[in-house]
Amino acid sequence: MKIGVIGLGIIGGVWARHYENAGVLSGVWNRTPQADFPLWQASPESVASTAHAVQIVVADPPAVREVIERILPALGPGKVVVQSSTIDPQSSDAFRALVLATGARYLEAPFTGSKPAAEQRQSVFYLGGEAGLVAELESLLALVSQARLHVGDHRQAATLKLAMNLNIAAQMQALSEALTLSRRAGLADEVFFGALAKNVGHSGLARLKEPKLRAGDFAPQFSVKHMLKDMRLASRMNGCEDFPVLYTVRDRLAAAERAGWGDEDFSALVKLLG
Repeated sequence: MKIGVIGLGIIGGVWARHYENAGVLSGVWNRTPQADFPLWQASPESVASTAHAVQIVVADPPAVREVIERILPALGPGKVVVQSSTIDPQSSDAFRALVLATGARYLEAPFTGSKPAAEQRQSVFYLGGEAGLVAELESLLALVSQARLHVGDHRQAATLKLAMNLNIAAQMQALSEALTLSRRAGLADEVFFGALAKNVGHSGLARLKEPKLRAGDFAPQFSVKHMLKDMRLASRMNGCEDFPVLYTVRDRLAAAERAGWGDEDFSALVKLLG
């Protein structure tokens, strides 16, 4: 099975190179041209026409819709759309319906893991769709990930991804406040992180972001603007109206974007605290 990748951002470009190295990449396309990328195609339609599976890794639901509407004429029986952008369940409903109407199949496949995880093939997929389709794509997605979790249907997969990002965003805000509190008391970062490492509150996020926070390095692993987009999507979902942490982290991310840090890593939340 050959796969095409549409969207060569922080994650999509890494995955495409993994697929290329495995000999299964059929083509790539990105809205901002990257003509020197291996197997570059002139359009998303060209990618879809030459691939068995088309993996979409773009910014938001409007971008996904634009891609799907363009590739629809190239879809049909035997084709699969693997939708790996972070979207809301309502958008997943709409995109799935468009794809299925062509006779192609649709898998909701959001993931967790930022750039370092993608580089090390440590991404984790949350898969929503038919069990048979999940099994069929197992070996292909295993080329870029450490685990593929079949969590339910397409809506459930999209929801779980937003839930996971809410948890991460909340942890980042709490870590930023705790570190700032410690710094204002005159404690060295080494003392703070040394204590945190032996505390039940230590987490994978703290381990990942410690070097960035200590160095003031906000090169993006996962950007402010993308996390803000995810929190906005979550805050619009039914049943989230009484989630105070969700609305707080959404507003803090919006403040970081207004400060000009949208393209920086979302650990830049710490800069709002001075």
